[in-house]
Amino acid sequence: MATQIRKRGLETEITISATKSSGAGGQNVNKVNTKVELRFSIPNSSILSNREKELLVSRLGSKLTRSGDLILSSEEERSQLRNKNTVIEKFYGLIEWGVRPVKKRIPTKPTKASKRRRIDNKRKNSEKKSRRRNDF
Repeated sequence: MATQIRKRGLETEITISATKSSGAGGQNVNKVNTKVELRFSIPNSSILSNREKELLVSRLGSKLTRSGDLILSSEEERSQLRNKNTVIEKFYGLIEWGVRPVKKRIPTKPTKASKRRRIDNKRKNSEKKSRRRNDF
């Protein structure tokens, strides 16, 4: 399910804009719009199912705006194209992580060896602490 996210055509629903990057960089930073911002509205998506939208909203809640928009940006590279590719990779990584089903944990029993190690460790600690006591 998660691997097919890239094939669904989410590019039609994302908005990409470029602005001037901040920080050091001299003339390139002052003149060229290299920072890329990606915006994706989860509630308004027609490609994602309702279940996928619920999963994304619950898992990505801290990264979403009040209206449910996911905003990602990249300004690491000096090139707008490389920043665009970086932010798109981030986007797909987050979406794939967000819609991946959670594996149910299967509880296991401790092995005999682990039980024996635990008991041995407890006995050693007990002996160590009993030697510290100042019995009169």
